[in-house]
Amino acid sequence: MAQRYIRVQSLEGRIYYGILQLSLEVLLLDAPPWLQGQPTEESLTPDEYQILAPCAPSKIVAVGKNYVEHAAEMGSSVPKEPLLFLKPPSAVIATATEIKYPQQSRRVDYEGELALVIGDRTSDCTPEQAQKKIWGYTIANDITARDLQRQDSQWTRAKGFDTFCPLGPWIVREINPSAQLQTFLNDNPQPVQSASIEEMVYSPSVLVSYISQVMTLLPGDVVLTGTPPGVGVLNAGDRIRVEIEGIGRLENTVILRYANENSESTIQNL
Repeated sequence: MAQRYIRVQSLEGRIYYGILQLSLEVLLLDAPPWLQGQPTEESLTPDEYQILAPCAPSKIVAVGKNYVEHAAEMGSSVPKEPLLFLKPPSAVIATATEIKYPQQSRRVDYEGELALVIGDRTSDCTPEQAQKKIWGYTIANDITARDLQRQDSQWTRAKGFDTFCPLGPWIVREINPSAQLQTFLNDNPQPVQSASIEEMVYSPSVLVSYISQVMTLLPGDVVLTGTPPGVGVLNAGDRIRVEIEGIGRLENTVILRYANENSESTIQNL
């Protein structure tokens, strides 16, 4: 099994990066692993930590319509260049936490995706250089208020609600280029999404290179690489699970978010 890099919060509220052991103990690092974090002599047992999102990005750069069949189900073709949009860091939540269905929307969709974690400052690089800037891989769910996406002239509101970027559960350094991505809804054993990540039109290194011509990517930033076909509706009470071969599974439940509710996108669920 590939080494799994994880981010956790202790019972005392301290946040650590670490390496998840087969025993589910976490061997703590003295810094984020992409900043040359080294193992310490400390560890946490499974009852001493809560899993957080595996990184705390300064930005999440996402790519739309990067699978031919998904573009078709959206009624269009793949763009001639990668289609970029941003999701705010406040949208990030961890596995096993709740996606909040906003009152402004009448249709919220799941979109399972492979996510890239950047390991070094990245600006104006070639695809060959970009490959070396990708530190690792994790799983994302690009939750989207589909009705608002169609209503607005741009996607910020539809993609940017708090809790609309589940991320995790951990990061691995390498992934099979033909790894399978599958999304499951509730107890249905049949996936609602199923595709090989090699079906992407623009590869991870091409995406990172393209983005770096626009904005500088910083260590810990996240790139969402697009979703395959099969996106569909989420309702309050649903459980949505995204699995990627060689990484693991990202699972979240959906609840209603109320208008008078105070923001709860604190470090505890990031």
